[in-house]
Amino acid sequence: MPKKALIITYYWPPAGGPGVQRWLKFVKYLPDFGIHPVVYIPENPSYPLLDQTLLDDIPEDVTILKQPITEPYKLAEIFSKQASKTISSGVIPKVKKQTAIQKLMLYVRGNFFIPDARKAWVKPSVSYLSEYINEHQIETVITTGPPHSLHLIGLHLKARLGIKWIADFRDPWTTIGYHKKLKLSASAAQKHEHMEKQVLTTADHIIVTSGNTKTEFAAKSNQPVTVITNGYDYQQLPKTVKDQRFSVAHIGSLLSERNPKALWKVLGELIQEYDDFKEVFVLKLIGVVSDDVLNKIRQFIPENNIDIVGYVTHKEALVHQRQSQLLLLIEIDSEDTKAIIPGKLFEYMVAETPIVAVGPPDSDVEGIIKSTNTGRYFGYHSEPELKAHLFSSYEAYKKSTLATHPIGLQQYSRKALTQKLAGLI
Repeated sequence: MPKKALIITYYWPPAGGPGVQRWLKFVKYLPDFGIHPVVYIPENPSYPLLDQTLLDDIPEDVTILKQPITEPYKLAEIFSKQASKTISSGVIPKVKKQTAIQKLMLYVRGNFFIPDARKAWVKPSVSYLSEYINEHQIETVITTGPPHSLHLIGLHLKARLGIKWIADFRDPWTTIGYHKKLKLSASAAQKHEHMEKQVLTTADHIIVTSGNTKTEFAAKSNQPVTVITNGYDYQQLPKTVKDQRFSVAHIGSLLSERNPKALWKVLGELIQEYDDFKEVFVLKLIGVVSDDVLNKIRQFIPENNIDIVGYVTHKEALVHQRQSQLLLLIEIDSEDTKAIIPGKLFEYMVAETPIVAVGPPDSDVEGIIKSTNTGRYFGYHSEPELKAHLFSSYEAYKKSTLATHPIGLQQYSRKALTQKLAGLI
């Protein structure tokens, strides 16, 4: 008889975005390793992005439990639907450009909803799941955050039932970039740190997605910490043909601070200096892009060379990855973001499209790209090197020799990663 593991997650199809993929794929492959997943999700969530196509990826034999959740973001929509959607999706405008409503919402979110806006789901979930766990002989509970309030469900279940509890952190807690933008009072910041410490010191095992986060958490807890990155899954896609134009594509959200002036500047210079480059180059923006980033891009790149595609389904995003000539991966230039490894990186690596990444030095992303030979990584102030690389890539595109030669990708397959998870369970 397979072992049962209860997975507590907020993001689940039809939610869109990268937060869904990790546990959707773990659930897909866990039965191959003798584990039956039971997935606990909110009945009436407020998802900022939807992707109905992901419903097709849910395994037929998975057990899914649902309970109602109180969603403050739905109430906030009464005052400003756009501000609520923007903040809930993680796109926080710069302080100087925040409206009064946005400032108020950020203050309320940071100081009254600790650790996050889904805190009201904790108490009823603990009550419901305590009975379910006893009745169905659940052996392991796994919580995944953000939202980090879900870890509090695991904390209380551990205290009440003494069950084995694994806490999965897709992102850090108190050191993630947006945490500093929540206008936290000293008291609120202290509460976050206290909750984080409780989780890190009580969970039987902690899973993180990057080496830098492992280092951070290992300094805060004596509990074992294991790195299980995100990964790629094999997808049946229609045959794709590379874009005829020299397309440089960014897929995913571009937050206000994910905005490398050096990149936009050198692309603008190449457009000005080479008429043939200007004729064929296009910057494809696929996903949510903040106004701050768009305004900066338009300072250097003409509208004729910009294609704003907007949000697309996951399957459509995979097609764009394969069609484009280069793939951009951009992270905020901050010490706090060295540990962030976007889930799309692993899909980029198997897309047979070279990656151009821009971010902070010594990041986990830099190490992965170098070790897999899937692209080049640059700092925010590497203008000459970045310009030279983009131009050499353009020259290779003209000769039809622009390609990647990756190595060691199998370790990042979803099935291989799930085998590692199954070992912990």
